[in-house]
Amino acid sequence: MKKVLVIGYVWPEPNSSAAGTHMMSLLNAFRAQNWDVEFATPALRTDHMVNLDDVGITCQSIALNCDSFDEYVKAYNPDIVMFDRFMMEEQFGWRVDKHCPHAIKILDTEDLQCLRNARHEAFKGEREFSTSDLHSDIAKREIAAILRCDLSLIISSYEMSLLHSVFKVEPSLLHHLPFMVDLSALPTSTKTFEQRQHFMTIGNFRHAPNWDAVLYLQKIWPLIRKQLPKAELHIYGSYPPPKATALNNPKTGFLIKGWADNAFDVMQSARVCLAPLRFGAGIKGKLLEAMIMQTPSVTTNIGAEGMHNELPWPGKIANTADDFADAAVEMYNNQSDFEQAQQDGNTLLNALYNKAQLSAALIQKIDTISSDLSAHREKNFTGQMLKHHTMRSTQYMSQWIAEKNKKLD
Repeated sequence: MKKVLVIGYVWPEPNSSAAGTHMMSLLNAFRAQNWDVEFATPALRTDHMVNLDDVGITCQSIALNCDSFDEYVKAYNPDIVMFDRFMMEEQFGWRVDKHCPHAIKILDTEDLQCLRNARHEAFKGEREFSTSDLHSDIAKREIAAILRCDLSLIISSYEMSLLHSVFKVEPSLLHHLPFMVDLSALPTSTKTFEQRQHFMTIGNFRHAPNWDAVLYLQKIWPLIRKQLPKAELHIYGSYPPPKATALNNPKTGFLIKGWADNAFDVMQSARVCLAPLRFGAGIKGKLLEAMIMQTPSVTTNIGAEGMHNELPWPGKIANTADDFADAAVEMYNNQSDFEQAQQDGNTLLNALYNKAQLSAALIQKIDTISSDLSAHREKNFTGQMLKHHTMRSTQYMSQWIAEKNKKLD
């Protein structure tokens, strides 16, 4: 029986973010193998965090820049350590290497932080994004973390291509793993075209691309409302700040709903899901939820990126405010387009997001690496070199902080 230690950036909140849902899918995939799984994080507990005890996963609070982790990881002695985002690998990876050198190190990137950051910077600079924007300090840190690990999980096919073509990462170090959907649990029926009304969007307000989408909808919504004067836009999401709730305007139908007790219920009540994303990375949980609840979506190229390969999008894609509004109105009014989008969504779920297939492929990849870890690592000289030199700076900084903290106690 393998022992898996997952070092989380935050406690999983599957009802707050797609990242939380994806993390729970990974934890459940490990538990399905009858592996012992422990989730450890330096993050504070939250009101919306899932109760991991309910799914047989033990929990541990750990401290940053503290030698207490060394004793903890030695005692737990994991066979596999998975880091949630590259920052956790930076902080704890060298300690795992030192005390559990034979543990397989996996990096769950969630989405490429360097890509999201580069697009955000280009957007703020009001210029087109180019691959030269990727050559940032964040990219150097993130790619270094990928190279130091035995395997990195990449959620988007676009990001897989980017890592190969721009950063020249060896394919053996990467594994494409999109969101995993249990096809056997899909709803057998959802509300019909006639039973649905209004538009909706959903997303954690703390996530910059989501907040920008809300601001962009302030520009798009009057164009939609002009053609559909009785329509409403329902905006859901966790952690709405005062600046978001201040946008609530019943007179114009622009409604900030905030937290949704059940994202699937509000998704299937709407006729169309709107996601006018102008920057970001990874793949979008809200658009996958729309497919699951057979709700057509209107999004941008960035929103749909890496989610449908060459298959038809289950809705419409538009990239300017005027085109986006026209596409939303057309989808809202046209029952034929609505039903075709539902079929396209089902096709995508079966082709690209089958949990049974994706989970089996991941476990097989881990087992293959486990069968000859030394040979796998010998092929990754760059990663071994980074452990020997570059990682020393973060190690020594961490040790210095740990010693400083001891003197303060």
